[in-house]
Amino acid sequence: MRVPNHVAIIMDGNGRWARRKGLPRVEGHRKGAEVVENVVRWSAEFGIKYLTLYTFSTENWRRPKEEVEFLFSLLVEKLETKVPELIKENVRLRFMGRLEDLPEKLKNKCREAEEMTKSNDGLNLIIALNYGGRAEIVDAVERILREGVTEVNEEGFRKYLYLPDVPDPDLIIRTSGEMRLSNFLLWQSAYSELYFTEKLWPDFTKDDFIKALEDYSKRERRFGGVT
Repeated sequence: MRVPNHVAIIMDGNGRWARRKGLPRVEGHRKGAEVVENVVRWSAEFGIKYLTLYTFSTENWRRPKEEVEFLFSLLVEKLETKVPELIKENVRLRFMGRLEDLPEKLKNKCREAEEMTKSNDGLNLIIALNYGGRAEIVDAVERILREGVTEVNEEGFRKYLYLPDVPDPDLIIRTSGEMRLSNFLLWQSAYSELYFTEKLWPDFTKDDFIKALEDYSKRERRFGGVT
């Protein structure tokens, strides 16, 4: 099986999963966090080099305050308890997004985790946090203007993205049956292969992950060229 170098996942369906089970929405997020731990292990197992997870978007601030606060507290909890495990498994943790707008405690935990894992050279786990594809492009343009750059090409523009050294995703997976990118990696996804599954994120299994990888391995990528 031809395994993608970079897999990105839009983890959708936590709220619907909880609603169908008569549970509070936060329980969907708690269950979804368990699946995150699994998919990190699976990615390392299959030799995937980069895994990007769409964790909290710039639009997610519109959700109820209690839900947002729970998500942030859950992230802090996971960073406090799981970073030693990431170090042991040689996983490098990185973040992309407008981290400066996050609560101070969470922002500090993110920076600490990045520092603690920066020497790891196995799987690169990238958390898109307070992230929006349009916001990333706007922030890149603002940086270009601040630096007084008057000419820029595609390669030059890439240098101003949040993580310019990370290659574009080969495969983007979205769960829950929705078929859109939802403002995720708009610049980087120009030639990404897209895979959609009806499974809600908390129900996403290793078999589902393998199906996505197998589907990717059968595709012929031409990047705008001819066969």
